[in-house]
Amino acid sequence: MAEHHNPERREALKIIGAISATCAFPFAGDELFGQQAGAVASPKFFTPSEFALVSRVADLIIPQTDTPGAVGAGVPAYIDYVVRSNERFQELFRSGIAWLSSQRFLELSEPQQIALLAPLADAVDRDRDSTPQEKFWRTIKGITADGYYTSKIGLVNELGYSGNMARAEFPGCHEH
Repeated sequence: MAEHHNPERREALKIIGAISATCAFPFAGDELFGQQAGAVASPKFFTPSEFALVSRVADLIIPQTDTPGAVGAGVPAYIDYVVRSNERFQELFRSGIAWLSSQRFLELSEPQQIALLAPLADAVDRDRDSTPQEKFWRTIKGITADGYYTSKIGLVNELGYSGNMARAEFPGCHEH
């Protein structure tokens, strides 16, 4: 995929409602993507064409700007891991991927892809995810955010998290 360094691309996320307000991790803390060294990039659940589609959707949800996006952070492999580990997601993803494939999603231009996803995002943002496509969107959006913000790129590079540091004092915090 071509690299994109346009910070305005993340503004498009607001249009399609791409990032969840809260992340609901589907695994225990020691299984989070960011704590798994050397995540495998080849899919174990998805076919190569399904993996390409999932990768493209993840790239639209969190595109590359001045930091790598979802694809650069290895999120498609995380999605493959989550879906393969969770039977209730498997049918949902197969259905969502089949629907996007029937729309020739990967052949569409980026504005056309966003236009196709925008109604799903709108429904989800209004808590009206009643169709299988809307449920798929809510799920892939949440898993993408979970994978990205538990990766080193999302947590450290994007958010600047530097945890595991002891502080001698806490400025602004006073005992009573």
